[in-house]
Amino acid sequence: MSTVVNFVCSPEEAKDSNYLEQRIRKELTLDAQTQLEFRWRKRSIDARQRQIKVNASFDVAVNTVLAPRFEDQEFKLLAPDAPVVHIIGAGPAGLFAALQAVTQGLKPIVFERGKDVRARRRDLAKLTKAHELNPESNYCFGEGGAGTYSDGKLYTRSKKRGDVQKVLEWLVQFGAKADILIDAHPHIGTNKLPQLIEAIREQIIDSGGEIHFGHKLTDIEISNGQIVQIQINHTQHISVSKLILATGHSARDIFELLRRKKIEIKAKPFALGVRVEHTQTYIDGLQYHGRLSDDYLPPASYSLVTQVENRGVYSFCMCPGGIIAPCATADGEVVTNGWSPSKRNNIYANSGIVVGIEPSDFKNENDPFVCLDFQKEIENRCWQAAGQTQKVPAQGLADFVNGTISTAFPRSSYQPGIVSVNLKEIFPAFVYKRLRQAFLDFDKKMPGFITNDAVVHAPESRTSSPVLIPRDPISFQHTQIANLYPIAEGAGYAGGIVSAAIDGLNCVEKIAQTLVNL
Repeated sequence: MSTVVNFVCSPEEAKDSNYLEQRIRKELTLDAQTQLEFRWRKRSIDARQRQIKVNASFDVAVNTVLAPRFEDQEFKLLAPDAPVVHIIGAGPAGLFAALQAVTQGLKPIVFERGKDVRARRRDLAKLTKAHELNPESNYCFGEGGAGTYSDGKLYTRSKKRGDVQKVLEWLVQFGAKADILIDAHPHIGTNKLPQLIEAIREQIIDSGGEIHFGHKLTDIEISNGQIVQIQINHTQHISVSKLILATGHSARDIFELLRRKKIEIKAKPFALGVRVEHTQTYIDGLQYHGRLSDDYLPPASYSLVTQVENRGVYSFCMCPGGIIAPCATADGEVVTNGWSPSKRNNIYANSGIVVGIEPSDFKNENDPFVCLDFQKEIENRCWQAAGQTQKVPAQGLADFVNGTISTAFPRSSYQPGIVSVNLKEIFPAFVYKRLRQAFLDFDKKMPGFITNDAVVHAPESRTSSPVLIPRDPISFQHTQIANLYPIAEGAGYAGGIVSAAIDGLNCVEKIAQTLVNL
């Protein structure tokens, strides 16, 4: 017999295999002689009360053995004449689209403007230490996309959009720990992702697909409502029949290219604000009622949301035990993001706190670039205020709320450095006032959240794409160009690694169906 057993226990009990076995036997009224095998199915921490609990769920086999959690996907060698799908971008959407193409008998040819995942590291080091920005190789551009070096959080609310479990299982198959199938908020970690990304690349190539780095889409040729040819690096011309656009939320040149070609794009709501950093022990104390993270409790996180003047303000990409990183993609801008290593063992905790931005916030709301232009304006203001370097404007959190400039900072994990600026002068009133009120609301939910021991870094601006590339919801084809398939974050249809990967899977499924029906 196989069954599922659920119960609630303490964090210490959740780590005690003897306790867990006895508890499962008690739940199933089994004696000590009955053969029993069990493994974690799901787990989550409930710290709402002073007595912290773990919600535990187990797969249990009685007088038999547990079946494997899942079977590895078999990726066969593609036929020499396999239909070709061209993919622009090797982030999670592009890579998972390529893997899915292989399973459907389609040959993926992936063009990535940036470098491979290992070579990116040298450019990230130059950006962090010397403020030298490579516009084609940075935290946003390169193999694995923005998620590779900005945390690898896998939590998603996109369960109705596609097969979340399949994405997680493939990640485990290529090197992630099986814990991501169990934890309520799964996380891989920036230090673990590169080798996983390499394994996915090797599988795509071993199956007969292609991945080309340093290959940037620079032009497209359209005839009779279809893309017939693409230009790479201004010189190479390639005929295409199916083109998947998986370029990510920061590929602004692609938005410009589509506008030049008179391909429909629209302004899209997004969110913008700041990234706030406390010490991890401080957040542990607030969330765990004075207790610190230890062998039984992971570093604490938080999720905060409020409504201010009919607009959502919320925490975004919260990174326990993490650091704040420089994520600009062009000169004349500064951008922040956060990431954590797999153990989440840095001394800092940071999170974006962002305000919803709508096209209607601006006079020219019908301009497709109205939100993008605002995003660029804030990033440039911050660059100017910080001395035209990759340092960022910063302010103590209590000072931010009080509107006073900070005279000293306790510390910051942002390695390029910070500059004291009154952020009220950076953000327009409709953003600043909402952020300020949100912090006051959050301090009521987490008393002590507002403190000058917390440092506000600006801006957190790349939460999602400020531009939408419209597509048919059924076929995934662009509403105007029949063989163009805009997907994931860059096109405005995803918000993280898992949701982007799902969009890539679903898109290739649609393409495969059209080829079968020909």
